[in-house]
Amino acid sequence: MIAVLKPGLLTTVQDLGRPGYQQYGIVVGGALDAFAARVANSAVGNDEGDALLELAQTGPELRFERDALVAWSGGDFDARVGGQPLPRDRAVRVAAGEVVSFGPARSGLRAWLAVAGGIDVPKVLGSRSTYRRAGIGGHEGRPLRAGDALAVAAPREWSARVLAALAGGGRRAVAWTVRPETMGRVAPAGTVRAMRGPEFAWFTAEAQRTFFSADWEATREADRMGVQLAGPVLARVRTDEMISSSVNAGVVQVPPAGQPIVLLPSRQSVGGYPRLAAVATVDLGRVAQLRPGDRIRFEEITVAAAHALWLARERDLTRVRLGLARIGS
Repeated sequence: MIAVLKPGLLTTVQDLGRPGYQQYGIVVGGALDAFAARVANSAVGNDEGDALLELAQTGPELRFERDALVAWSGGDFDARVGGQPLPRDRAVRVAAGEVVSFGPARSGLRAWLAVAGGIDVPKVLGSRSTYRRAGIGGHEGRPLRAGDALAVAAPREWSARVLAALAGGGRRAVAWTVRPETMGRVAPAGTVRAMRGPEFAWFTAEAQRTFFSADWEATREADRMGVQLAGPVLARVRTDEMISSSVNAGVVQVPPAGQPIVLLPSRQSVGGYPRLAAVATVDLGRVAQLRPGDRIRFEEITVAAAHALWLARERDLTRVRLGLARIGS
């Protein structure tokens, strides 16, 4: 059991979302950086889709009632366990009665905290993810509050062995790390790779060039649905209305004002703004970490290149998971 002493700004239970229900208007949702969530779960021996906590801007203060193995990944937070630094991207032992706390993010915006066994909340439509607008999933369909208690499922055998080894050796954390930025071919800082969207031709040649050459600034108009960017106005050659069409995470919509919006996993199921571009899956987590005032630049790539980037990262994560299995054996 985990007792929530302080909830943080916006802490929710998430997993990899609930696909298959967009036709009914139910968003996919889930962790805004699915890869970071998978890494955190992998580090403690969970299945990649087990429920964990997503933290935003300022994290929670949690008291663990039983010994636990935890790992966190994502932005750079002031994370501590028992008053000591809680290292990122590695398995860490938390003793019964100890408090894990996350202060304000020093860079980035979000992080994901996994606990061996996974956060044990009921599944709704096949997922444990919190969907606030509908009030379903997660812990009572809402962000955490002070006084909440979270159940944790029993850890798997691998996790129990690692936890016992740390406790027996009087150690806090394992020596190895699982760092997301070491997997696949990561783009340079401030760069987000993207492909042309279905309505790319609706925009002027100048707007097309500008989108892939200008610096774009993240605004305060951002939530789990998407991030509004500010920069040059993107003019259109077609001004007629389009029929609303399905949208995916990473789609870049451009409303009439000409400022792009990058959609995130909790986006709506359909949209009526032209889809100028689509962010490569491997870089979507970078968009989810944008703080107001942060700047990015889009680099144009092909769909084939986006697939290759995704496959390279998946191969690396598979190798990591196989290596961890040998460590625990």
